[in-house]
Amino acid sequence: MTDPREAAARYLAAQQQDQNADGDEESGTPPGIAAAVDRAAFIETAIQVAIRRGEFDDLPGAGKPLEGLGTHHDPDWWIRRKIETENLTGLGPPAILLRTEDQELNDQLDLLGRESDVRDVLDDFNRRVREARRQLQGGPPVVTEPRDVDVEVAAWAERRAARPIAPPVEQQRRRRFGIRRRG
Repeated sequence: MTDPREAAARYLAAQQQDQNADGDEESGTPPGIAAAVDRAAFIETAIQVAIRRGEFDDLPGAGKPLEGLGTHHDPDWWIRRKIETENLTGLGPPAILLRTEDQELNDQLDLLGRESDVRDVLDDFNRRVREARRQLQGGPPVVTEPRDVDVEVAAWAERRAARPIAPPVEQQRRRRFGIRRRG
């Protein structure tokens, strides 16, 4: 079932398109402008019809301010909220990504078991810091410093030595399930 107003808007748009196809050279209107105007008129008519039908009534959040805007104007508020709600990572300018990675790097290094792996991760981090400093893509400046690999490896080894030694897997299993040793 078609709404009569919608049908009338389509008929009017078709009539105007036929007239513009015949007389574009005479009217001086650039080609495509009339189609854009017709499309805008059709969309506006469809919106008005939907409003009259009540399709926009009782929408969630109607009449309430948008959450997360704060008191200052941030044109990127919506993308920041999307990143937070979707828990997206790896998005943003290199300066911010490297700063965040730098803060979490020690924890990541502590998960590694071999010195060569720690050196590889640090070399990769330093390479990306140097590349980001060379890029002139705009955005915030890269203030993250490359890390001294030898100093970081020594700090990693100290943190590793200070950690309590985990009991063997069999002892952990016995404790967890309350199994006693047969003797």
